Amino acid sequence: MKKEDLTRLYDSGILSDLDMHFASFIGRLAGTRVPELLLAAAIVSSYTRQGHICLDLSRLEGKQLLEGEDGQEPVVCPKLGAWLKKLRKSPVVGKPGEYKPLILDDRSRLYLHRYWDYQQELANLIRRRVSDGDESIDETLLKEGLERLFGTGKTEDLDWQKVAAFTSVVKKFCVISGGPGTGKTTTVAKILILIIEQASPVRDLPDNNRSGILRSKVSNGASPRKLRIALAAPTGKAAARLQEAIKCAKGEVNCSQSIKEAIPEEASTIHRLLGSIPESPYFRHNAQNRLPVDVVVVDEASMVDLALMSKLIQALPPQARMILLGDKDQLASVEAGAVLGDICDTGNVHSFSRRFCESVKKVTGYEIRTQLNGEAELGIQGCIVQLQKSFRFGSDSGIGAVSRAVNAGDDDLAVTLLREGKYGDIKWRDLPQSTGLPLAMKDMVVREFADYLQAGDVWEVFQLFDRFRILCALRKGPYGVINLNALVEQILTEEGLIDPGKSWYPGRPILITSNDYNLRLFNGDVGIVLPDCAANNDLRVFVPGADGTVRKFHPLRLPEHETVYAMTVHKSQGSEFDRVLLLLPDKDFPLLTRELAYTGLTRAKESVEIWGNEDVFRAAVCRRIERMSGLRDALWESEFLDACKASNESASNL
Repeated sequence: MKKEDLTRLYDSGILSDLDMHFASFIGRLAGTRVPELLLAAAIVSSYTRQGHICLDLSRLEGKQLLEGEDGQEPVVCPKLGAWLKKLRKSPVVGKPGEYKPLILDDRSRLYLHRYWDYQQELANLIRRRVSDGDESIDETLLKEGLERLFGTGKTEDLDWQKVAAFTSVVKKFCVISGGPGTGKTTTVAKILILIIEQASPVRDLPDNNRSGILRSKVSNGASPRKLRIALAAPTGKAAARLQEAIKCAKGEVNCSQSIKEAIPEEASTIHRLLGSIPESPYFRHNAQNRLPVDVVVVDEASMVDLALMSKLIQALPPQARMILLGDKDQLASVEAGAVLGDICDTGNVHSFSRRFCESVKKVTGYEIRTQLNGEAELGIQGCIVQLQKSFRFGSDSGIGAVSRAVNAGDDDLAVTLLREGKYGDIKWRDLPQSTGLPLAMKDMVVREFADYLQAGDVWEVFQLFDRFRILCALRKGPYGVINLNALVEQILTEEGLIDPGKSWYPGRPILITSNDYNLRLFNGDVGIVLPDCAANNDLRVFVPGADGTVRKFHPLRLPEHETVYAMTVHKSQGSEFDRVLLLLPDKDFPLLTRELAYTGLTRAKESVEIWGNEDVFRAAVCRRIERMSGLRDALWESEFLDACKASNESASNL
């Protein structure tokens, strides 16, 4: 390793300006320009930008980063032993727990200090909540509530929604994972009812259950109190969907009116909940100024990055419950980390403890079969419930069948299902040449977008527009979002449906890409440009709210935004459309993964078309998102030791 090798990596595009500046900064702090230190600093900066929490040096030892050219030797990473020795001698590299710019753990993982700190705080606080159950749970009341809200059912037909509800009530930390249509938000509305009932006076409980419950509530000495519940999501769009879902779900459940009124109907972004400070990475609520909450529900948790999740859990009071909803198989967050996947240990199968299964059976009547070694598993796996049944994609659904094959990494089955064409809700088409895209897409674009452009009522405009969306894997290139939006505008212009003589024209759909808390516009909000009859038909951007109202803004007031006939699969998370065109690029890229394909497919409620190259699609299905992290190990590998130290009460507090 030579000093000039870093410059060669920069010139080749492997390292960015930021990576080089950070390496230089670390060199100045260390008072020396040891090549091995500078290389490690530059690469850990690069990896963090790519979504990794840390740099696993053992994966890079001896790896060729750049081929030799013009008589120069290739750039190769040092051998692990020598590399670690150089780093540990540096004054800027510390052990876990030390306050140094770089942290090197005993598994050869190198962190920026702040990411090591985020990871450590998150792991410690999750494990603390896992071991602290709620000892004040009224078992009689819980059993009655579960039967009232979920039904008795047959014990052989295990209702995982009911198990998730049980777990959320008896645990201070719970993850409810499930694909689209498995009823996560419906379940959480019922969970909130059960939790509120546990803290409610007897007069607020259903009339036919007061007598037996009264004896139970009096005997356990619990003092009823008003619970403070917060509903949150990572984006404004996801928060609006959660708000709408909770509002609809609570209108259909069986409980007293006073209990229903105690369920909040307003959801916010996590940033808004924590209290953003302009031009600052910090929040008003933190470990020193906790949130005034008893329960926090976070929807679309797969989109939450390490830093934000760590800051959120640090701001929670120790006694507060935390319930995460999400699909562990979806795309990870755009920023660093794959937090939900790490928490759920995606890709591995775990059993519940035998003691936990006994508690579930006692209250719900369901018998969960566990592995023989389940008795030793007393930790986080008892807080994670995977919803199994999809109410949207049944046995006759091609979207369901193909998405399951994609999720399993079975490219042969996925391609076979697509090529057979026996399902009416999913269709494969070989990708047209880029020059042939305008002709290939013309009929679909006109068919799918004409209705909303010709509608008169504002709400009808949004309803029709949300029926269809083009989803792309990339932003740039002939099959990327930027080109596709321009192409759609070209087609609609030729058909006389829009007149984009200026950047703002009637019918232009807008995606907000940054938060503006003053305007209450958030990343993910969608608006449409329409004439405003109250302003002499001047153009305004109309944005629907979750409360059933539509707000309007002058175009020049908007925060960062872009046209959104087409959007990336990443941006589509938290959204659903009746129909989807999933457009894959003509060649393979590292970001094409099974998580991206699965997420794109499952945004469709009714039908989806995939246009792609078979080899590219197969490569995507066979590739998982791999983000280097120590969070999974911190939560899972020490479970047995922690369980031995804790009492068996940590598995169940009933």
